[in-house]
Amino acid sequence: DAPPPVGHHEEATPEPGAAHQPPRGEPNVTIETFDDARTAVRDGMPVADAARELVAALTPDERLWCLDGDAPTWAGLGFLSDDGYHKAPFAAAEVERVGIGGIHFSDGPRGAVVGNATAFPVSMARGATWDPELEERVGDAIGRELRAVGANLTGAVCINLLRHPAWGRAQETYGEDPHHVGELGAALTRGLQRHVLACVKHFACNSMENARFTVDIEVDDVALHEVYLPHFRRVVDEGVASVMSAYNSVNGEWAGQHRGLLTEVLRDEWGFEGFVISDWIF
Repeated sequence: DAPPPVGHHEEATPEPGAAHQPPRGEPNVTIETFDDARTAVRDGMPVADAARELVAALTPDERLWCLDGDAPTWAGLGFLSDDGYHKAPFAAAEVERVGIGGIHFSDGPRGAVVGNATAFPVSMARGATWDPELEERVGDAIGRELRAVGANLTGAVCINLLRHPAWGRAQETYGEDPHHVGELGAALTRGLQRHVLACVKHFACNSMENARFTVDIEVDDVALHEVYLPHFRRVVDEGVASVMSAYNSVNGEWAGQHRGLLTEVLRDEWGFEGFVISDWIF
């Protein structure tokens, strides 16, 4: 290759995990709190670098605290059994010491399920409109109401393909065609994410109810990549913040720990940079 022209300076590529290095003349920035990170981003630091330094400022126990819900298991189940699902968002990753407000999850997709909120037609009915612009407006309205009740993450984007006639979640998806389902899911995501983080679910091959905790879905690569994954990729390409894994296993491996799906496809092939959450423990 020809040498670079005189006066040309190559930018060094930072090593993964390396701290942000400010340009010459820019003061060093110390990030110890969420407010420090927010200020640094406003001043030009890349978001990923600010987040990395904030995480580095956490103690090991605080980092582990951010990996699951904040409610104790049995108390959380008791809250659910007392209709807690409709009373308040579910909190996770709150770290008061550094000012991290955490994630506050509310479900969907018919609307904000906490308190009094608009009950929209189910997704299957909305899918019958074939109208992505309308679905985006629905997402915008749901997102506004979610913020009003204190939520900042929603599991409203359900895009599994309807394959089993007894699937109890049939009304929560848009249909049985990957393109149709993907476009409607992407539209809902666009509307929601003007106000909250959206989570797309259930990744992948979830389409039955009673056996969902135990069934192993056997699927070949062609069917998987041409039928059961394209709509998820469409929503990932739209910029969805989070992906929820499914209860079932796929080709002998639980979806929630499936390296082929969660790492090789989602991260390496599709370039997903958001976070993955498991389906709920019950």
